[in-house]
Amino acid sequence: MNVSRRLLFASAFWEGARPRTALNAGHLLIRLTNPAIAFDLRSATDWLHCHSIARQALAEVLGASRCTVVFAHRWHPIGAAIGEPEVESSTPTFHVFGRWDAEPVTPGEQLRLPAQRRVPAGAEELKDYDGGLRAALRRLSVEQQGAARRQFAAMPASGTAAKCHLEDPAPRVDPTLPELVTRAPQVRAGAHHTILSPALPPAPGGPGLTPGQLLALAGAVQGLTERPGVTGLSGVVPEPGPGGLEVHAMGRSAGESVNPMQEFLDLPKVSQALL
Repeated sequence: MNVSRRLLFASAFWEGARPRTALNAGHLLIRLTNPAIAFDLRSATDWLHCHSIARQALAEVLGASRCTVVFAHRWHPIGAAIGEPEVESSTPTFHVFGRWDAEPVTPGEQLRLPAQRRVPAGAEELKDYDGGLRAALRRLSVEQQGAARRQFAAMPASGTAAKCHLEDPAPRVDPTLPELVTRAPQVRAGAHHTILSPALPPAPGGPGLTPGQLLALAGAVQGLTERPGVTGLSGVVPEPGPGGLEVHAMGRSAGESVNPMQEFLDLPKVSQALL
C-alpha cells in the first residue's frame, strides 16, 4: 500500500522525504525542491549536506551503518522496473537506502520483484520511525549548517584543471572541475555499464566527497548519455569501500533487450550494496 510522500526535512535546495512507496524503513528520498534550480556549487553543497544528515539520522534511528544511493538520469523505470524504485516524479530524485544488520527485508529483495509484486513498508511502521528521523534531521542540520557555510566560503573560484583517464568513450567534463577516473568493470551489467570515481579518494577522517567532485561526477553522468544507443542512465552508488566512492552508471534505452539493473543485482562484487 502506498502512502503519501512525507516531508521530513527541507534545506536550501533539496528536501529529505519518505517516498510514496518505501521499500523498507531505511528508504528515504533526497529530492530537488524546484526543478528549475541549476546544479551548481551551492546546490551540490546542499545535496552533500542533506545526504550527510540523512545518513546520520538513519544511523541514530535504525542503526544503519552503511548507505546505498540509487538514481535515474533522463530515464523513468517502465514496466516491471526490475532493479529500480518506482518513479516518484520528473523532479531530480535520489533514493537513499540505509542498511543495517537486523533489517527484516533488504532493498535488493524488493527490487528483484516486479514493481506490482513488491510489498512496501507499512504506513504505521514508517510513522513510528519518521518522528525520530524528522527530529534527528532537524537537529543535525542545525549542528552542521555552520560548518557547511564555512566550507562554501572557503571554496576557490576555480579548481584544478580536470582530466579524465578513460577506457571508454569520453564523457564531457568541465575543465575547471576535479579529475575523475572512468572505467569499465571487469564484469559488466549490460553493454554500457561504466564506473565513475574521483581520481583522488577522500582523505581518512576528512570531509568526504567535495562539491567540486560531485559536480564533476554529474557532468560525467550527463556525458555518458551521449553515447550511441543510450538515452538515459540508471545509477547505483554503493557504500564506499577501501578504494573510495564508485558510481555505477548503466546505460538505458526503451528498446533494450536486457535490463542491466537486473544483471547488476546478480553481480557478486556489487550486489551486496542492495541485497
